[in-house]
Amino acid sequence: MVLLPCAPSSVGVARRRLTAELSAAGVFGQAVGDAALVVSELLSNAIKHAWPLPGEKLQVTWAVDQGSVEVAVRDGGGLTRPRQACAPVSSLGGRGLGIVEQLSRNWGIRTDGVGQTVWAVLPAPRAGGSQPVPLSPAAGSSR
Repeated sequence: MVLLPCAPSSVGVARRRLTAELSAAGVFGQAVGDAALVVSELLSNAIKHAWPLPGEKLQVTWAVDQGSVEVAVRDGGGLTRPRQACAPVSSLGGRGLGIVEQLSRNWGIRTDGVGQTVWAVLPAPRAGGSQPVPLSPAAGSSR
């Protein structure tokens, strides 16, 4: 689990940590890039549209298991539930969850009394078909 400030600068921090850990675990380059893009979209949406968790933080987790990686961003919830929009071509935004949908095997939202978690599961092929390597941020990550 990684707690980050509810600030745009946290997106780059999360991307760098995720990229380094997935690469170290032997996940192929394209899958690492896709996972980093999905984390960026989920975290950017939380920063823009949701309230932070107590302490003005957002929680980011990821875990590699049997050829896939699950990434998740937890926030304090918001006035609306995340949903995929159909943005016009001329729009500067509104495509984030469409990107998540295209890159992920599955994605969804979990809510509880404190907030919500938006998660996505992506393919994560590994070099040499090696066994899964648990990553430190995986603690507490579940669907």
